[in-house]
Amino acid sequence: MDERLERYAELCVRVGANVQPGQELFVESGLAHTELARAIVRQGYRAGAAYVHVLYHDDHVRRAMIELGPDGALTHAPEWRKAWLESGDGNAFIGTTGDPEPELMADLDGDRVGRALMQELTEIGLRQLRDNSVNWCVVAAPNEGWARQVFGEPDLERLWDLVAFAMRLDEPDPVAAWREYSDLLQERAATLNALRPDALRYRGPGTDLTVGLLPASRWDGGGSETASGIPFIANMPTEEIFTAPDCRRADGTIRSTMPLVLRGQIIRDLQLTFESGRIVQVEAETGAELVRGQLAAVENADRLGELALVTGDSRVGQARTLFYDTLFDENATCHIAYGSGYPSSVEGEPGEGLNVANIHVDFMVGGPDLEVDALLADGTAVPVIREEAWML
Repeated sequence: MDERLERYAELCVRVGANVQPGQELFVESGLAHTELARAIVRQGYRAGAAYVHVLYHDDHVRRAMIELGPDGALTHAPEWRKAWLESGDGNAFIGTTGDPEPELMADLDGDRVGRALMQELTEIGLRQLRDNSVNWCVVAAPNEGWARQVFGEPDLERLWDLVAFAMRLDEPDPVAAWREYSDLLQERAATLNALRPDALRYRGPGTDLTVGLLPASRWDGGGSETASGIPFIANMPTEEIFTAPDCRRADGTIRSTMPLVLRGQIIRDLQLTFESGRIVQVEAETGAELVRGQLAAVENADRLGELALVTGDSRVGQARTLFYDTLFDENATCHIAYGSGYPSSVEGEPGEGLNVANIHVDFMVGGPDLEVDALLADGTAVPVIREEAWML
C-alpha cells in the first residue's frame, strides 16, 4: 500500500500538476485524505518544490455553519482564504476528492445548502483559469467512508484497486500510458474542431436537447498548458474531450443517468428543461431544492458552461462502478455542466456566448442509450456517439 500510495502521489505531482523546481505547491485536502496529502507533500519536495502549503477542510464544520449560522455566513469568504488562493498565481495546486460522507447534509434545508457558496473564492479561481496562471490537478483520495458508499462496506483495498486501474498504475510505465491516451483524446478533439459543428443534439430516455456552439468553440482534451508553457492534466483520471457551448442556445430536456454527489447531498434522477439557453424547470427524485437554490443564488448558473464527450473505452467506465464522486463518474460517461464556461474552450477573446458564473457543476448524462449528433450549419446530422462508441 505504501509503495502504491507513493507511486500515485508521484503521478499526481509530476504528470497531473507537473510541479516545477522552484515553484510553491498548494495542497487542499479533506481530513479523510491525510495519507495522500502527506504523500503529495513528500513527492512535491522530491520534484523540487520551494515550499508545500497544505490546507485541510472539515465538512462537519461546514455543516454546522449551514445548520446554525446566520445567512451572512453562507457566502462569507475570509480574507486569509482569498489571500491563500491568490498566492497560487504562478505556482502549482493539487486538490483532493473522495467524500467519506456524501450525504452529510442530506437532512439540511436544500436551499441553504445550495446557497452556501464562497463566490469570492470562485471568482479568484475562475480568474486563474482565464489567465492560465496555475498548473493544477484534482485527484481522488481513497478512504473507508468513500468505499462504504460505493460497496456497502469499508473495503478500502478494493477501492484502491479500482482507482489504481483508472489511473493506469497497472501499466509498466504509467507516465507513458497517460501520454499515449492524451494523444488519442487530442486527436478526437482535432476531428471535431475540423468538423466545425453548429450544435450538438442529445437523444435518449427522457432526453432530447439541442445545444448550440459558438463559431469559436474549441474542443480540447487530455491536457492543458499554463501561460508560461507548463503542461499539466487538470483532472486525473481524465477520459473526456470538452468544449464551451453558446450559453444562449439550449432547448429541450436532458436527464441525468447517474447520481450526483453535490455539497453533502446526493442528487438522483436530475432532469433539466431549457428554453433559449436558460434552465426553466428542475426536477429530481432527491436534491432538487439544492439545485434550485444554486440556480437562484448565482447569476447565470441557469445556463450551460460545458459539453463533454466520453466513450466506452474509458478506464473509469470499464470499472463498471458508480463511484459517487464526480471526478470519477464524469469520466465514465458523457456529461454536461451548468454554470461557468472555460475561456480556454474558445479561440481568441471569449466575447458574448461564453457563460460567466461563479459556479460550475458537472452531471452525467451518458450511457449505452444516449445518441449524440453533431449538427452542421447546413442542417446535416453527423453521428458522434452511438452505444458509447466514437463514430468519427
